[in-house]
Amino acid sequence: MRHLTPARFAATLAGLLALLALAALLALSLGPSGMPLDEVWRALREPGIGGPGSDIVLGIRLPRLLLAMLVGACLSTSGVIFQALLRNPLADPFILGVSGGAALGGIAVLSLGATLGLGQSAVPPAAFAGSLLTTLLLYLIAGRGSRVSATALLLTGVVFNAFASAAIVFLASLAGLEDGGRIFIWLIGNLAVARVDLAPWLASFLVLGLSCAMVLSRSLNALALGDESAEQLGVATLTQRRLLLLSTSLMVGAAVSVSGLIGFVGLIIPHLLRLLLGPDHRLLVPAAAIGGAAFLVVCDSVARTLLGGRELPVGAITALAGGPLFLLLLRRGQQRLFVPGEVR
Repeated sequence: MRHLTPARFAATLAGLLALLALAALLALSLGPSGMPLDEVWRALREPGIGGPGSDIVLGIRLPRLLLAMLVGACLSTSGVIFQALLRNPLADPFILGVSGGAALGGIAVLSLGATLGLGQSAVPPAAFAGSLLTTLLLYLIAGRGSRVSATALLLTGVVFNAFASAAIVFLASLAGLEDGGRIFIWLIGNLAVARVDLAPWLASFLVLGLSCAMVLSRSLNALALGDESAEQLGVATLTQRRLLLLSTSLMVGAAVSVSGLIGFVGLIIPHLLRLLLGPDHRLLVPAAAIGGAAFLVVCDSVARTLLGGRELPVGAITALAGGPLFLLLLRRGQQRLFVPGEVR
């Protein structure tokens, strides 16, 4: 495995940031009302000029672009961390059931909100509360004394996801036609109806999770080898695993509460970057955050423009793009998808 030098670290992140900037400019120019890049740049450089073009860029597309970047970064970073902690290349942000708990909380409000006197604004807090309760439940069930078993966490998450899916079907069947449509869109994942005022809140959880993962990136390298090996290297496995799981679950819950269930971002981007960059989490964690942001920005741009005046849920685009890409990566790098070697 290549040695991680400051020059390689800076060059890799600079290249990914350049790709993200290009994707962002294209996202601001694409849409039902296409705009040339020079007009987009003028609106960004001189926000006070006004006019229809400036209103579209600054009032509609830029806030949505920011949400896409934050949600994509949260999901992709969470995928990297979960795959390391569970030592499972198929782990993604939804496998522990945190997304199922968030979805259950949000859909409970969508289906029963009118009866309980709750409006659409209560959906994100309910979804986030669902993710927190799920995380607590996972610890209570999977914890064994002073240890938290990765296998027990994985199996508990799978079982809870099945329970959450059944409960969601039940709640959706109680909803009327209008509420049922909103539930369907939210389950697929959509940024068109996301609340832009939640962006600072989402950004705070991204900073928290990303900071925790960066500080503990060497421990992630050791934990990917297994708890026994990590303890021999001096890692406080119990404490650090709990910190990483908690911060990552908070990121997932915040992302799902804003955009609904968007799949494949936390599975595809970590796989692809691990193949390209290697398994060193000191580089892989920030690279995944930038790569996930760029990927979701591109997918959201396609969702807005593919059908002209009509819009597709972005979750449908990530699934259509992510499924074949994942199969290709799986076929080409079967033994290299997750090979945690010695990190220098």
